[in-house]
Amino acid sequence: MSSTTQDLERIALDVLARADGPVGAYDVLAALRTVRPSAAAPTAYRTLTRLIEKGLVHRLESLNAYVACCAEHDGSAPLFSICDDCGTVGELADPAVASQLAAAVGREGFEAEKQVIELHGRCAQCRTA
Repeated sequence: MSSTTQDLERIALDVLARADGPVGAYDVLAALRTVRPSAAAPTAYRTLTRLIEKGLVHRLESLNAYVACCAEHDGSAPLFSICDDCGTVGELADPAVASQLAAAVGREGFEAEKQVIELHGRCAQCRTA
């Protein structure tokens, strides 16, 4: 069964969009193997990298997992709230926070090439449970 790059991207994005929380690359790989049985881990990572480059997916560094993008960013880095109890991930785009952070490190003479802001804690539902 032959599959195109677009087919693989569509499948990976569908897996992420349907997931209740962050998804590992090997979970994406399992879905990709439905159309490309011989797919190996590099196929999943390349597919996820392309989706990240297109701005459709984010990698959660602290979890080594992926989520579908669900907010407008206007060129600023997203902020993620990650519930350590239930695994819910919230995504927020706040250009003011991103620019303040860039300005703060800039004053130190540092030029950031990438911003990843992940806040771990408990969501409102878990705090009231």
